Amino acid sequence: MRISQAGSMSAADGWTRRGTIGGAAALMLAGHARAAASSTVRAPAGDFIGVPDRGVTAFKGIRYGRADRFRAPVRVAMPGEIRPAQAFGPVCPQSGPYTPQSEDCLFLNVWTAEADRRAKKPVMVYIHGGAYSNGSVTDPQNDGQALAARGDVVVVTVNHRLNALGYLYLARLDPRFPDSGNAGQLDLILALQWVRDNIAAFGGDPSRVMVLGQSGGGAKIATMMGMPAAAGLFHRAATMSGQQVTASGPLNATARTRAYLAKLGVVETDLAPLLKMPVEKLVEALSASDPIMGGGVYFGPVFDMTWLTRHPFWPDANPLGNRIPMMLGNTHDETRGFLAPDSTKVRGLDWSNLAARMAPELKIDILPEWVVAQYRARYPDWTPTAVFYAATTAGRSWRGQVIEAEARADAGAPAWVYQVDFGSRTDPRRGAFHTMDIPLVFGTLDATGSQTGTAADARAASKAMQDSFVAFAILGDPNHAGTPAWPRYDRAKRATMIFDARSRLENDPRRWERELFARVPYIQPGT
Repeated sequence: MRISQAGSMSAADGWTRRGTIGGAAALMLAGHARAAASSTVRAPAGDFIGVPDRGVTAFKGIRYGRADRFRAPVRVAMPGEIRPAQAFGPVCPQSGPYTPQSEDCLFLNVWTAEADRRAKKPVMVYIHGGAYSNGSVTDPQNDGQALAARGDVVVVTVNHRLNALGYLYLARLDPRFPDSGNAGQLDLILALQWVRDNIAAFGGDPSRVMVLGQSGGGAKIATMMGMPAAAGLFHRAATMSGQQVTASGPLNATARTRAYLAKLGVVETDLAPLLKMPVEKLVEALSASDPIMGGGVYFGPVFDMTWLTRHPFWPDANPLGNRIPMMLGNTHDETRGFLAPDSTKVRGLDWSNLAARMAPELKIDILPEWVVAQYRARYPDWTPTAVFYAATTAGRSWRGQVIEAEARADAGAPAWVYQVDFGSRTDPRRGAFHTMDIPLVFGTLDATGSQTGTAADARAASKAMQDSFVAFAILGDPNHAGTPAWPRYDRAKRATMIFDARSRLENDPRRWERELFARVPYIQPGT
């Protein structure tokens, strides 16, 4: 069943369940049926057997769809069939560390403290980061158990197709692949349709679905807010260090496709080898040089005039998404997360080489020597390293969020802005780096990869973030009794919640840096 532009399904492309799932799985489950009875949920898509997990029930590895290579996904439903949901499904093939990997990767996970239709709890659907090429919700930092154990919400996490498998734009080269440039987005839309149709059985309220995503996950959400096929599937949105002001243009996307095909040795007039090629080769070819930006080839949503018919936040906020309340946030020291203190780009920084090293990391056309001089005059006590991180964060990573928040304010659309100041407790050099907010929101302070520590200050910062995010999921407004009054964002005050060991409200934080870079046109990297 193929997704239509309206988000419905076409029976013409129906899916037939493969026989390999049938008898063996039923025999395996029969021996566990009695013990699993309390962890079974009967939903329209099937009867799912989960596992108890510290006060909640976890349903992992629920298949929500299938997809042929470079084509739109199709729905998978097995009404009345017993479906084990006790282990994570594979993740999309990528160069990252997550395993197992498979093109057959359309799986989601649900954590609930009360799998009862009468519970009607708001639903928080998390979309992972990793730009559009890597990442997975199987990372222990975004495990949903602790957040769901609060009892206020049902938590869902989603894997989908990435990199060339999710965003290789072939439509201009071969009419058989009209959806290829946005296939990863269509996976997410299909997952949200699954949530709409099934989440009530897990205790969730399909009329109160909040999507939240970090980094690339936030960018995917910003894009979906302007996709007609996603309309009505979610009712609140939170982007965590992830923005998408503009999508990839079709001409640039085609140029990238040609560079990628050349790396594979595939001619654009005959894509048959592309469909048969081992997926490992497709991943290897991601090292192709990007003809627009240099570096590895970029893949992301495409302004294809089919699924995406205007840019998400250019020339203004897409009116389609303005009805959805939105939280927008960034960490104070974003680029300390991906420009490591021990990397060659940072090691040995001094005033003589700062401008040259900073220039390619700013991702905007501005005189780097002038930027350095401005920072030195404003902050004479700062080191070259401090200037490097502050400028690259403000000019490269924070800028898109400011633009989106301003666009929402100009449209009169509800938006609340936050900044995470709580910094790494295991490596203080990294400060409040990119991804620092994930364990704080999920409450996974002791998970592998978390740098929050588990002391009282980390617990306080985590509680502040969780309380605000949960309040937003419940009411579409992050205000609650335990926080200072948090006004909507506007250009006059630019109210911003600062999440830290002691959270507080500030008006227009980092104003000087915001104004410094506002004089230069912003073009989202990759688009």
